[in-house]
Amino acid sequence: MDDVLIEKIKNGNDHAFRLLVEKYRNLIFHTVYGVLRNEKDAEDATQEVFLKIYTSLPKYENQGFKTWMTRIAVNHAIDIKRKKVRRKEDQQVEYEESYHTPSTENVEFLVIQKERRHLLRERLKELPANYREVVEDFYIQEKSYQEIAEKTNVKTKTIEVRLYRARQWMKKHWKEDDFS
Repeated sequence: MDDVLIEKIKNGNDHAFRLLVEKYRNLIFHTVYGVLRNEKDAEDATQEVFLKIYTSLPKYENQGFKTWMTRIAVNHAIDIKRKKVRRKEDQQVEYEESYHTPSTENVEFLVIQKERRHLLRERLKELPANYREVVEDFYIQEKSYQEIAEKTNVKTKTIEVRLYRARQWMKKHWKEDDFS
């Protein structure tokens, strides 16, 4: 069925392309949404992916259409995510380098944020060493269980257990009011 549609599209049949879009719209949307985690971005990316599929069809050589499309979708979503992160970093640098004086409220907010981060770092020093490293890696460095396990040369399950025990330790020794 897909092969027939693909051939018709390659020969300029726009209706065949609409049928293809209808058939795979949900698959592509869910694929890009899985990477982007934002419905609006995923909708835009889905349309962009179908444009890429349309323009890339002449190069397609019957090597598993769903897999081929999904690879295009995933790669496109990853590119979008990278660009967003880069843009965010660039905006942060521009803000930090700009000469305008932030409003009093912003200064206050930034000072409070800085104090909280400092307090958090100080409190993390109280954690037993075997918990401190895993808490910093997971919550501050935002590493996955797998990444931490590879770094520390232990099993993923060990990381899960350490994080669980670290949370129990924090609940027992710290009060929520300590951080507000």
